[in-house]
Amino acid sequence: MARLKILVVGAGFAGVACAGRLERRLAPGDADIALVTPVSYQLYLPLLPQVAAGVLTPQSVALSLRRGRYRTRIIPGLAIGVDARAKVCVVRRITGELTNERYDYIVLAPGSVTRTFDIPGLKEHGRGMKTLAEAAYLRDHVIAQLDLADAAVDEQEKISRLQFVVVGGGYAGTETAACLQRLTTHAVRRYPRLDPSLIRWHLIDIAPKLMPELGDKLGRSAMEVLQRRGVEISLGVSVAEARPDQVTFTDGRVVPSRTLIWTAGVVASPLVETLGAETVHGRLAATAQMTLPGFDGVFALGDGAAVPDLEGGDGAVCPPTAQHAHRQAKTVADNVIAALRGEPLRSYRHRDLGLVVDLGGRNAVAKPAGVELHGMPAQAVARGYHVGAMRTNVAKARALTNWILNAAAGDDFVRIGFLAEEQPSLRHFEQTDAYMTPQQVREHTASLNADQG
Repeated sequence: MARLKILVVGAGFAGVACAGRLERRLAPGDADIALVTPVSYQLYLPLLPQVAAGVLTPQSVALSLRRGRYRTRIIPGLAIGVDARAKVCVVRRITGELTNERYDYIVLAPGSVTRTFDIPGLKEHGRGMKTLAEAAYLRDHVIAQLDLADAAVDEQEKISRLQFVVVGGGYAGTETAACLQRLTTHAVRRYPRLDPSLIRWHLIDIAPKLMPELGDKLGRSAMEVLQRRGVEISLGVSVAEARPDQVTFTDGRVVPSRTLIWTAGVVASPLVETLGAETVHGRLAATAQMTLPGFDGVFALGDGAAVPDLEGGDGAVCPPTAQHAHRQAKTVADNVIAALRGEPLRSYRHRDLGLVVDLGGRNAVAKPAGVELHGMPAQAVARGYHVGAMRTNVAKARALTNWILNAAAGDDFVRIGFLAEEQPSLRHFEQTDAYMTPQQVREHTASLNADQG
């Protein structure tokens, strides 16, 4: 008889940790394990703003899947549809061709994509902070604005190139604004013809507080750090319209700007819609054991799944954070093995480890185990946490070396050359238009079965 096939979709914190645990806990003859991912690395997403600022190199946050992964078959492609009845996952390989991966058990950890709204011009002119390509692109883009402003003859063009808008007062937006503002502040010293006072960073959010998960005290502390640096923070405000050279806020202000960085939350990967399963705010409605009711052999976790938060109670679900994704992966892997052996599954429970926010330089805020910290103690905790959470020793060494080098030698302001004449959009970076509809998935698998018959 053929061995059972376990298919893991997604190489984020959840998918990689799950595949690794399955590989360690299962004997080679127990099952075949495969991991579907369009890239050959696990992205350490929390440090992307530091890649955009040039503090860390891209390799520092791209953790190779080939290190320590020997039995798992890596399928280089994007899962674009799942037919749970036929037990087939449709994969678009990096070459563009479609392949069909059959499975006995599937672990869905496709992650999330940037949440957007029907705002005129947003999808054309907004840039996200969700992929390594976006971070590298933004670094080139921001430095290019300084170069172009320095060479500009028209004063209005110069002003629009030196104003930057970040939307989203969560961790991603706050850290992005903090790190990139610090980059431009240091870089402008190398541009003697530019007036530093023309450089302005705007951080806006429709919410009434900045990073409310941190609590009032640390949230205010983070705001004060940014405001001392000159970042203009506007709460209760969002974007009404985006144009190539200006952004209109919902309070009526028009900001001349050629840089709109959109980090206003995430939504589950479009892959979850292809199953036709019940969802909670766009995330798969999973059980506490991370199974999908009514779907045989399907497990879901991470950003794409609404997993009950048994510690929180009152119908709460686990937030889409790396901390939850990594720890859910262990429970899912154990439950897949239990299902293979006909044993009972266990529920996911957790204890919150706290939160860390790196604001660049010597500034950070942190709340480890409920203890509120800011300044250098928080920075030590934040960077210590990130190094400890990285999966490979090579990545840990690279991050530490980069931080030391940056502290000693300062920033570099080099454009690598990622900018193109046709500016890429959010959907180009995150491939959100690649997914099938449920009907297309069923038609595809039906034709597959007909051909085999």
